[in-house]
Amino acid sequence: MNNGPVLVVGGTGWLGGQVVGALSSRGKGVRALVRPASDASGLEAKGATVARGDLMDPKSLDGALEGVDAVVTTAAGYTRHSKGDTEEIDIVGNRNLADAAARAGVRRFVLTSILTCDLAPDVPHFWHKKLMEDRLEEKGVPFVALRPGAFLDQLARFGGDPFDKGRLSWFGSVDVPLTFVLTADLAAFLAAAVDVDTAPGARIDIGWDRPVSLRDIADIASRLLGRHIGVRSIPGVVVSTAGRLLGGVMPMARDMSSMMEWFATGRYVADTTRQREVFGTVPSAEDAIARYLTALGHPVQA
Repeated sequence: MNNGPVLVVGGTGWLGGQVVGALSSRGKGVRALVRPASDASGLEAKGATVARGDLMDPKSLDGALEGVDAVVTTAAGYTRHSKGDTEEIDIVGNRNLADAAARAGVRRFVLTSILTCDLAPDVPHFWHKKLMEDRLEEKGVPFVALRPGAFLDQLARFGGDPFDKGRLSWFGSVDVPLTFVLTADLAAFLAAAVDVDTAPGARIDIGWDRPVSLRDIADIASRLLGRHIGVRSIPGVVVSTAGRLLGGVMPMARDMSSMMEWFATGRYVADTTRQREVFGTVPSAEDAIARYLTALGHPVQA
């Protein structure tokens, strides 16, 4: 029996907060690493204890890791969702966390990585995850890296409910199949990964039963809703041009441009064989989209 708490890094984020809930529902004690100036009240309401610290401050990590059984990290600086986020978190901060986990001798380190990160050196935030996997391996930390596809529910988080509007928008081709996930599903897998029986250094693709294009998603949603959902493509050249023009002052623009170019290759596709072996049934695209629509408040047809 592993009685120590699980340290969650990135718990104030959209995914990390759901990981905290998933761990608590599994009976795990949760300690959340929270930056000194960040609001931790939501995490405390979920039963987590709070350790104040920062990935850029190695000494604070040693205190946060004292006595923990495992670590789950969903931290991502490149998104700049919170004040103080930078891509340095994905480089220096992650390295600091790996080194601190090695010093603490944690039993299991669960990393939120990215699908095909080892194949995309030109996509900065993908490659930084690959480097983190390498660092954990180099330091002898017993880790499991989950490599999820694109988050379908991000479509509504930043642009409003596209199904209310009757149209999905996408940068680049709407016909190239990709691997998608739902945030809640990934959170459950990350929580389960703390105790799954798998060898150290496992890298597990996370997705649905098959890759789907945005047009496929629109077609499935149309059937489930009983009304037409259209698709709109924002040409890839617009994204590439923005990346070139703004990349010097807005690194995220360059990063997103590189990611969309990688998506267009058709290689952003998961092999879910290991996912099925470790976590059980892989969600079908139809089931995942139906659950997403229901979560948004849309009645779906059988």
